[in-house]
Amino acid sequence: MKTKILDCTLRDGGYYTNWDFSSDVVKTYIETTNKLPVDYLEVGYRNKPTKEYMGKFGYTPISILKKLRKSSNKKLAVMLNEKSTLPEDLDELLTPIKGLADMVRLAVDPRNFERAVVLAKAVKAMGFEVAFNTMYMSKWSTEYKGFLDNLSKIDGVADLFCMVDSFGGITPSEVREITVKVKANTTCAVGFHGHNNLQLGLINTLTAIECGVDFVDATALGMGRGAGNLNMELLLTYLKNEGLDVDFNVLGDYVSNFQPLLDKYQWGTNLPYMISGANRIPQKEVMEWVTNRAYSFNSIVRALDNKRNCVADNAHYPLLDAKTTDKVLIIGGGNSAIEHQEAIKEYLKSHPNVAVIFVTSRHAASYLDIDNDKYYCLVGNEAKRMKRNIKASEFNGKCILAPFPRKMGTEVPDFAEDSTFELKDIVFTQDYLDSCTAIALQIALDLEAKDIFVIGYDGYKGEVLSEKEMDLTNENRTLFTSFVSYFKKPLISLTDTLYKELEVKSIYQYI
Repeated sequence: MKTKILDCTLRDGGYYTNWDFSSDVVKTYIETTNKLPVDYLEVGYRNKPTKEYMGKFGYTPISILKKLRKSSNKKLAVMLNEKSTLPEDLDELLTPIKGLADMVRLAVDPRNFERAVVLAKAVKAMGFEVAFNTMYMSKWSTEYKGFLDNLSKIDGVADLFCMVDSFGGITPSEVREITVKVKANTTCAVGFHGHNNLQLGLINTLTAIECGVDFVDATALGMGRGAGNLNMELLLTYLKNEGLDVDFNVLGDYVSNFQPLLDKYQWGTNLPYMISGANRIPQKEVMEWVTNRAYSFNSIVRALDNKRNCVADNAHYPLLDAKTTDKVLIIGGGNSAIEHQEAIKEYLKSHPNVAVIFVTSRHAASYLDIDNDKYYCLVGNEAKRMKRNIKASEFNGKCILAPFPRKMGTEVPDFAEDSTFELKDIVFTQDYLDSCTAIALQIALDLEAKDIFVIGYDGYKGEVLSEKEMDLTNENRTLFTSFVSYFKKPLISLTDTLYKELEVKSIYQYI
């Protein structure tokens, strides 16, 4: 087959693992790709130091490249982010890897094309093959008009111009149309890198091959940013029928090597990625939302719909203007809110002026019979939870939203439309502004409460916590610490808690 195949599993798949892959995974990866009909392995980035953590293939140090060069019989490629790389950085980033890496691919925003040509010339002068990985292919004819007319500037400079379907939403007809234009405007080799948001990775890649591209990209099990890429095993299986020599025993080992990572990280397309692909919305933010424990698919879809419609938020409500109160009781989602509900209700009945704030509607149905003013925090999936737990005829409180605009959009139960308000601001922290706990604590401030009690913040028992439990624990601790510092008084838990940031008293001393 004339078209060369580039495997970018370690580089693109690193978005899920922070570019950490075990030595055993890398060893098997090299051993299997040595026996498969792939031509290049793109093994990682070369980066200057950054503040966030990146593993070995985020930097691809010299020692790693030496091991790969010694064990792999394929050409090796590394990637540079053009936006963060200057020509004067190349001596540090590339001089030490001469003879170890064959190709340097530049991740290029079309807006920076002219600047990228300057960088590419410097890379070429150092003796590397040079490739442009040019992003946002589906917007070249709309937002980047005239960009393709300048491709002749890379003739004699670039060895490859790779078209990147960054949003995973391009169609085969668009691939065909754009490939024809690209090939008409440059003499260098042309490649295609597809994403799989709309499950079009294979057909788009085969269309590109039919149009005569010289390179195509794929990854093991489709591992890659967001919805992922074309599955290498799928591409090779298809091309086997076209005459490509593929050993399925080796291909099976190649796939099995990455299966535990797929089981752990669950990459691949889903409804939010499909919507982002269909509407040309960047995957970076969507990936952060999808992997965030707090965001339901519904809230992500709503946020994407707002982006598609170019609105900051889909709804606006009046600001909260509630009467003040001396004391507030915040009810969290822990079991203590049920275990001690009789005592809690007795306390509330004897203190009718205490406002009650429900962080979540999880236990709200158990407190419908109290006469105290009730406030319900609405974030994420809480509107749907409220509709499940409270009938329209039973609702007699106020729903409170985070300040406008809300990152994930707005959803409110129909029966609460006229009783919903939003906060003007969250003043005690800049962290976790879309947290139900942050909203609850801000409501307490807006009510000018002098004493704030909480129940249902039990904490998670056990030596080993799940990732979700750890995240929620850290979130609550951060918010409690910031709030106490701002409030200048302790937050008092009336039930037992593992949170050291809370001062503990007993509900039973108040009844």
